[in-house]
Amino acid sequence: VQLVESGGGVVEAGGSLRLSCSASRRGPSRYTNYCMGWFRQAPGKEREGVAAVDSNGSQSYADSVKGRFTISQDRATNTLYLQMTNLKPEDTAVYFCAWKWGGWIPPPLADTEYNHWGQGTQVTVSS
Repeated sequence: VQLVESGGGVVEAGGSLRLSCSASRRGPSRYTNYCMGWFRQAPGKEREGVAAVDSNGSQSYADSVKGRFTISQDRATNTLYLQMTNLKPEDTAVYFCAWKWGGWIPPPLADTEYNHWGQGTQVTVSS
């Protein structure tokens, strides 16, 4: 599985951004269900889960982003989105898209559960 993120940038506090992650699956797989997630890593901090969704639509959110971020997926194009609103300076980080085979309810936010990763996209929120 190849993942490519886009949509990062610089935004003022209170603004919005939408991240996209294009997934390309190569070769056959015995699995049909999957989970996809957004993670972020700020300088000097560990990577943390932000939001996740499984192939059946179940969602998980970190407490810090509930009510502000929305994860969604377009199964026709294998694209994952993260709509971020009311952004705060503490949301500044590199955001990564991740994939794991196998559905799970709720989809996990632990990065150790995922084994396919994108290269990341920088989000900077200025105060």
